[in-house]
Amino acid sequence: MSKNWRPATQLVHGGTTRSNHGETSEAIFLTQGFVYDSSEAAEARFKGETDGFIYARYGSPTNDMFEQRMCMLEGAEDARATASGMAAVSAAILCQLKAGDHIVAARALFGSCRWVVETLAPKYGIECTLIDGRFLENWEKAVKPNTKVFFLESPTNPTLEVVDIAGVARIANAIGAKVVVDNVFATPLLQKPLELGAHIVVYSATKHIDGQGRCLGGVILSDKEWINEHLHDYFRHTGPALSPFNAWTLLKGIETLPLRVRQQSENASRVADFLAEQPQVARVIYPGRKDHPQADIISRQMKGGSTLVCFELKGGKEAAFALQNALDVVLISNNLGDSKSLITHPATTTHKNLSEEARAELGISPGTVRFSAGIEDSEDLIEDFARALKTIRA
Repeated sequence: MSKNWRPATQLVHGGTTRSNHGETSEAIFLTQGFVYDSSEAAEARFKGETDGFIYARYGSPTNDMFEQRMCMLEGAEDARATASGMAAVSAAILCQLKAGDHIVAARALFGSCRWVVETLAPKYGIECTLIDGRFLENWEKAVKPNTKVFFLESPTNPTLEVVDIAGVARIANAIGAKVVVDNVFATPLLQKPLELGAHIVVYSATKHIDGQGRCLGGVILSDKEWINEHLHDYFRHTGPALSPFNAWTLLKGIETLPLRVRQQSENASRVADFLAEQPQVARVIYPGRKDHPQADIISRQMKGGSTLVCFELKGGKEAAFALQNALDVVLISNNLGDSKSLITHPATTTHKNLSEEARAELGISPGTVRFSAGIEDSEDLIEDFARALKTIRA
């Protein structure tokens, strides 16, 4: 397979293997195990002397196609597909740490991601320091002799803060730590963390990669050495493997990823500009706008804005609920990256388990709303918001 293909071609053809039937669409190998020609062949495969699959928990032909396709898109040497995005996050962090190690993490994280580093890891003797990741000096100050991992999202959920990935990677490299980036909000089309110096990238493939509300999935991407040394055994023995059926669903979804992300980003940009002019809206945060606080970093590390918009209503929770309840085209859901436009109130959903003080630190107020743009006609979305905003006092 050519590695010089452009993304749209990679995502239709990359990593495809066909059976002797010559099927057009990728086949689903919905099997738990595999048969060997002889006892000697089984022994050789378990020893690693011959190539081939052993057990679906370790890998399958369908999962392998999805992993190869993601590697081509991301520019990674190797990947492992997982049952969900959080399985990917947990595995990527925990597989390389032991008791006595230290994580530095940006505090602006999805609620479950923050729980992994702030609550779960310390149960196993792994320290964690949460910082405001927007400022490189905070990463430097948080470093300890036992720091092994830097973890961040960029843009962040839900306030779309941006972290200087290249800057964080330079600090990590100086101390021999690994940078793990959750790249869900940018997608691999708008930002490539490995090219910026990150060592490991994780995705919830549930989001844009499937992007049609059908299945869960995740993926971890890095170089072969790191995956063989840290992730391989963890993955085999703890069992976060992706179902082959879900791998096939993700393969079909990823074919249209460039088309969907392009339309979603255009819609998000138009809705953001519209909302910024409305008297009921206190502020709008969108990486494609010049008034984003970190527009200079965005111009260096992202190829576009995002499919998401964060905005704050002046009327707090009451206004946020009124707006959401009045929308017709836009659906209330805590998911994102879908072909359907979705909206959620982070303080009462995705980030409800954080304290009020922690939410305030992250810029999540009672009036904060997160909008995930779909592929609908942008005029219908704007008209939907215009009508819904009329139910709220300016």
